[in-house]
Amino acid sequence: MALNWTMLNPDRTPVPLPREVTLMNIASGAEVSLSIPDAPPSGPATSGGSGGERKLKEAGKLFLTDQRLIFTSGGGGGGAAASALDTLTIPLPSILSTKFEQPYLGSNYLSIDIKPSPEGGLTLGTKAEIRLQNQGLFQFVSLLEKTRERAVYMKRQMQDEEETLRTSSLLCGGPFSEAAQLRTRHRCPGLLVRGAPRWMHLPGMKRRWSSR
Repeated sequence: MALNWTMLNPDRTPVPLPREVTLMNIASGAEVSLSIPDAPPSGPATSGGSGGERKLKEAGKLFLTDQRLIFTSGGGGGGAAASALDTLTIPLPSILSTKFEQPYLGSNYLSIDIKPSPEGGLTLGTKAEIRLQNQGLFQFVSLLEKTRERAVYMKRQMQDEEETLRTSSLLCGGPFSEAAQLRTRHRCPGLLVRGAPRWMHLPGMKRRWSSR
């Protein structure tokens, strides 16, 4: 998650990432509130935040893609000073939790706990609240949850595949190379594993049982 780092087109729509698909565009009436806790001391420093939090609030546009949730404020034109909350980019796997709130007084809103990106201008414990002034919130929340679940699943699957390739490469005694990643089946010719009553090849090869 990063504050005021989104690359924008002249019409203040976000520049898409490679192979990114926009799923929903809320062109106006989206209100985002941020609560950013003060950062604690880090490294050799003896002082940090004061224990409070910084609050930011702006209205503008929301974009939900298959990779990110993006907010852009309505400012930036006519020579006006840039807002402290001009843009907000949240990779979907960085959304730690969501909660649909229905207060007795006031409009419904979506509360989001977010994992900040390094050097992204935010701190651990940052929370966002999203309200829609011109339409209901339920459709947006439903689509966000489904898209986020898929993004988290795909990220975990990629991490598992990379770990499997890395482990296989180390067991085979070779470097973790692009060639190894491109192979459908990673082979280790001539290398057998002992420890069981019978001999067998490493994962990815046919088992070969030794004769007794």
